Amino acid sequence: MCASRLGDVEDPLIPPDWLTNEVAVVGLGRTGVAVSEWLADHGVRVYASDADNRAQLAGAAEALRAKSVAVDLGFHDLQRIRSSAAVIVSPGVPPNAPPLTAARGAGVEIIAELDIAARALTGVNLVVVTGTNGKTTTTAFITHLLRSAGKAVEAAGNIGLPLIALADSAPSLEWVVVEASSFQLHDSPSLTPTVGVLTNLAPDHLDRYDSVDAYYADKKLLFRNATDESVWILNGDDEGVQGLATGSRGEHRAWSTRTHAEAWWNRSTGELMIGDRMVIDRADVPLLGDHNVENTLAALLVAAAAGVPPEQIAAAIPQLRPLPHRLEAVREIDGVLWINDSKATNVASTRVALQAMDRPFVLIAGGRDKGESLDPLLSLLQRCRRVVAYGEASEKLRRALGGSAELEVVETLEAAIRSASSLVRNGEAVLLSPACASFDQFRDFEERGDVFKQLVKDL
Repeated sequence: MCASRLGDVEDPLIPPDWLTNEVAVVGLGRTGVAVSEWLADHGVRVYASDADNRAQLAGAAEALRAKSVAVDLGFHDLQRIRSSAAVIVSPGVPPNAPPLTAARGAGVEIIAELDIAARALTGVNLVVVTGTNGKTTTTAFITHLLRSAGKAVEAAGNIGLPLIALADSAPSLEWVVVEASSFQLHDSPSLTPTVGVLTNLAPDHLDRYDSVDAYYADKKLLFRNATDESVWILNGDDEGVQGLATGSRGEHRAWSTRTHAEAWWNRSTGELMIGDRMVIDRADVPLLGDHNVENTLAALLVAAAAGVPPEQIAAAIPQLRPLPHRLEAVREIDGVLWINDSKATNVASTRVALQAMDRPFVLIAGGRDKGESLDPLLSLLQRCRRVVAYGEASEKLRRALGGSAELEVVETLEAAIRSASSLVRNGEAVLLSPACASFDQFRDFEERGDVFKQLVKDL
């Protein structure tokens, strides 16, 4: 792709006012770096900033400066942001963050990287996956089924690869499967999915939203550009999902693990079905937990909507594998199975993990509290012999769960592993499913899970 101006030719992907002023990028994780580079390569003057000043950002900052991007680490120049032509916000930056508040106060447009990339990917079918839990796994499963059927497809968004990294690849792609957070949907006014997937709804991010309703309102933005050609793949067992989708233009297709639907689990026969046609036996789906049946049903509905025949879907499903940090079996030591579910950063996700456990276990939970009630976990601790709580949320866990299970409080994840190792018995499991964010002790849930796996391997 050429730069924004070659002679008198303007790049149609860049709004003209972006060429006469500076564009600000807020947040310098993978996505912030990628969109800063893309804008600079398209001739836009960029100011990029991150409130964090950790050493890991230094290399990225230097690489951006080499592309003439102005970079601040450890603070945001709010006046510079107020004067910018637009603000591009990275995933995970909450809507009430100071630089975004400053931009709104100055009337500066705030746009997610996702929106810019989607505009550039003309002619590509976008599958946008959102929901409280199961987004990443469902995104990966959809990508696998489409790729197995010979489709030119990539996965992007919060699954790891920024969508902007594919923005200049439109001619070679037929489908892109995008994992989108509520924050990204909030600032993606032109995002128009070919297929939209809403996995489930539960309270989350209450440390960043004023209310559950505000969080759900951002999820509802998935449907804001619905057309008669849109296809919506929805959790038929979740009344909240059905409520958000009500009235949206397009075709609504549901999956269910309880009753007959467009895709459903016939528990009496053990078969996964599309309508009245059997696709595959549950026994041939190599995944732990009913939630992974739901993820598989959602994925096969998307594949069917993309024109993949049922027999090709059935052939691809046995190759599905759990993703890292999602009920990931790490190691079995002396008859004890150690399970990494670090991705469980909220209560609803930990509920899923507890429901999947088929043996007695010790639960490791903790991290940074996200403002949720822990009460939904109380009814699922029958098989839990001991809870080991660590980190900033340990006292909250003790108060909430101590009456339903024996509970021990420690300071660090390493101490929690040592404690769990001394408590667990042959034939049982140790489950890391924190129900909290990782940011008290780790960069993100991946780092937390990687540390857990390494410490377990060193036992």
